[in-house]
Amino acid sequence: MKRFGFCWSSLSGLMLLLWPSPTLAWGCKGHQTVALLAEKHLTPEAKQVVEKLLAENPIDPKLNRYCGRAGRDLMADASTWADDVRGERKNGPWHYIDVPRGSERGPLEPYCGPKGCVTRAISEQLVILKDAKADGAKRAEALRYIIHFVGDLHQPLHTTTNADEGGNCVPVKYFRRMAREHNHSYSPNLHSLWDTAIPDRDAEGADPAEYAEMLDAQFAADIEGWQKDGIHVDRWVWEGFDFAESVVYGALTPKIAVEPNVPVDSCSDDNNIGERLLHQNITAGETYQERAGPVAEKRIAEGGVRLAMILNEALRTAQ
Repeated sequence: MKRFGFCWSSLSGLMLLLWPSPTLAWGCKGHQTVALLAEKHLTPEAKQVVEKLLAENPIDPKLNRYCGRAGRDLMADASTWADDVRGERKNGPWHYIDVPRGSERGPLEPYCGPKGCVTRAISEQLVILKDAKADGAKRAEALRYIIHFVGDLHQPLHTTTNADEGGNCVPVKYFRRMAREHNHSYSPNLHSLWDTAIPDRDAEGADPAEYAEMLDAQFAADIEGWQKDGIHVDRWVWEGFDFAESVVYGALTPKIAVEPNVPVDSCSDDNNIGERLLHQNITAGETYQERAGPVAEKRIAEGGVRLAMILNEALRTAQ
């Protein structure tokens, strides 16, 4: 699946004013919130290593940062770096895993393509991060990848697809915003709603730091249980897969049928899936938001706590 690969020239910068931003799982606010939540649950040992690696190996100041720079917080700033370098490094598949709708729960490796997937990427980057003798710059990059990919993993549409590029080819009328087509892409679309619109509406104007505080307090009674449950990356994928079926797709009006599992590189594939779905007049309004908001909250909160668990374990003896 080819979900990514945008070139930020001055022309594309102008187009951003005219057409919606590219898919960035959880968007800027969501990824930064995951990182800030994780920071609250790092051990002193892990926090020291994280801050040292990020401070001593800063992001290239010449890099075009889609989300800008996240103030003084190094983890929040690191959380969106993987999207900034995705096109240049051609590693878009690292950000998701395409488990087709209707799949039976089981091993995930069959869904991890030759160019990789998010579960494999997390595993590979953890090997680098845990190696205290590895080059500091490489370890810092691995850390930035992990911060981002654990967030990606908890966006339900980064764990499933319906021959629709993870929902990017599902045009949706969202409240008063009508679905529109532009060069075989659609906006609003289901994926963009879950990346940005739904969490932003749920945050009610809170910035990432405030949103992290809100979610940390809201899920305080659940966090110990998440921590005791341990690190189970594959299980977390299937959780997202189930939420995608029950809420992301399941709460839409009208319902969307399960598509054949065919390769899709654009919304013109699978018998022009984007245009077919555009004519279904799919809507997501107040009722949908009421069901989707709590799921987005929980996944962002779980992503933050679980990211801290992964880093605490990885950096327990690393220096």
